[in-house]
Amino acid sequence: MGRRNRTGLCFEYLKSVGRGLAEQLSDRINNYKVQKKLHMLYICCVLIPLVITDSVILAIVLRSDSASRKHELENIANAVRYSIAGSIDTAAMTVKDIYMNKYINNFLDGTYESALDYYNHYRSFMKDSLFESSMGSSSSTVTMYADNDTIINGGEFARLEGVKDTEWYQYLDESGQDIVLYTYYDESNTPAVEAKRKISLIRRMNFYKREGCEKIIKLDLDYSGIVRDLMQMNYDAPVYICSNRKILFSNDGNSSVGKDFEIFDMQADIGYEEGMVSYGQGMDIYVLRKSQSAWKLIWSNLPLILFLICINAFLPWMFMKLLNRSFTERLQELSSVFDKIEGDNLQEIQRARGSDELGMLMRNYNKMAGRINELIQTVYKDRLKEQEMDIARQNAELLALHSQINPHFLFNALESIRMHSILKKEMETAHMVEMLAVMERQYVDWGTDLVTIKEELNFAQAYLELQKYRFGERLSYKIEMEDGCSGYYIPKLSVVTFVENACVHGIENKSTPGWVFVRVYMEKEKLCLEVEDTGNGIDDALLRELQYNMSHCGIASLKKKGQVGIMNACLRLRRVTGDAVIFALESEAGAGTSITIQMPVNEKQTTEQR
Repeated sequence: MGRRNRTGLCFEYLKSVGRGLAEQLSDRINNYKVQKKLHMLYICCVLIPLVITDSVILAIVLRSDSASRKHELENIANAVRYSIAGSIDTAAMTVKDIYMNKYINNFLDGTYESALDYYNHYRSFMKDSLFESSMGSSSSTVTMYADNDTIINGGEFARLEGVKDTEWYQYLDESGQDIVLYTYYDESNTPAVEAKRKISLIRRMNFYKREGCEKIIKLDLDYSGIVRDLMQMNYDAPVYICSNRKILFSNDGNSSVGKDFEIFDMQADIGYEEGMVSYGQGMDIYVLRKSQSAWKLIWSNLPLILFLICINAFLPWMFMKLLNRSFTERLQELSSVFDKIEGDNLQEIQRARGSDELGMLMRNYNKMAGRINELIQTVYKDRLKEQEMDIARQNAELLALHSQINPHFLFNALESIRMHSILKKEMETAHMVEMLAVMERQYVDWGTDLVTIKEELNFAQAYLELQKYRFGERLSYKIEMEDGCSGYYIPKLSVVTFVENACVHGIENKSTPGWVFVRVYMEKEKLCLEVEDTGNGIDDALLRELQYNMSHCGIASLKKKGQVGIMNACLRLRRVTGDAVIFALESEAGAGTSITIQMPVNEKQTTEQR
């Protein structure tokens, strides 16, 4: 009973998961356009099944052709193996006949008193023995070597001491075998017409072990004959017989008897390979692939294939396009009218056609659009009044900002003081009063809130001159402006406000001399205003609070005590830039404070634009 309950719970869980996935899929499909859904229907129900079916059929054809081709290549490899083995076996039979010939063994073991004595025995041996019959009709070259100092090199016989340093003798000696097959390139001073590629069957003549000296028979197979037999087989695929990657034989132009064995480097093209070992010599038979006959078959039947594709894919596509014209185009027309609202009016569909559900929807939309247009005309006036009230409120706020920083000094009083100082020859005092008059004139003149960077830096310099009169050597300043920045407009007194804050809160509370730096430059298409002082700095808590207030200042911020000047400047910068200004505040205790203002710049403002 418990098992049934668990099974039922698992089934319900899987069922709920399936419903959830189905709902997610349905919601996703609902977000697709109808035209896209029709395309998906065509792709999933026509094109993909067609491609899969044709791919399976093509894969079956290619696999069948590949298997047939592999079997064909295997037959070629077997035939080549039998041919090579036959040539080697024929040579082995010749070597065996000589190996077991007692007359030859006795001749090689004989002791001859002179060259003439050897020559006479040689002629008698060739006349009476069966040596020539042992050779048969083979074109192979046979040489017998004996460790006998009384024989003379020549013809089919030679002294063994002359070949003990050769490559093939060393191979036989190191193999420990009585008979070996060895392939090598002979670089000795043999006649130029003789083949330098050697395929040699080498055997110790130790059949009569109790008698005589060490004897060896060496049979060089007819290399050209083997190649000729391989070429006459007329295989339609390249065949290579290799040993340790050296190409021994080939029907593809790699069998020149006068050149060293070439290296096989076409592993990627091998269609079938087979190995064989003959008398200790391992050989690999490689049959290379031919051109893909399956693709030729496809190419030869291409017109039929294209016709079937046209029937199975193109005709359904055309039918889907007809449905698109009847169904989706009207939906697109209905959707497009919502994107063409002009003058706060909904555009009506000019030609609502069809008597199906879409036709009814288009006609009902026209009724709705007419009614909404009437309502828009009624509401539009109320919205204009609301916009006018909002503009008036913003103007009032701006006037409040202006009035908040208007000074209460009189220019005639300042001028009287300046003239009085000049009469008393107090030129420094007169200069300071003149700088103060320059500053106050800017406070009073609110015909415009924008000044050029150059004008604002002149105000800042005037203020710093006044402060230097106050602080003396405790204050130094430096104003820098990058070329091309002087013509941009910023709110009046925005830089001066931060310069004032640097002097009052940075330099005034510091007993040692300090600096105020003002920099203006462009960075990544933004106008950067930087004011830095080397004062006492700001603690972290106050720094974070000031950073937040500068970035989120509003009219309400001006009603609070403290930081009114900075909040005023920040608020006007936000208004001018559409809240696109960025304030970056950095400070270090005992080292100073730096504020950077970044403003986006599209183009220079002219005096008329101001």
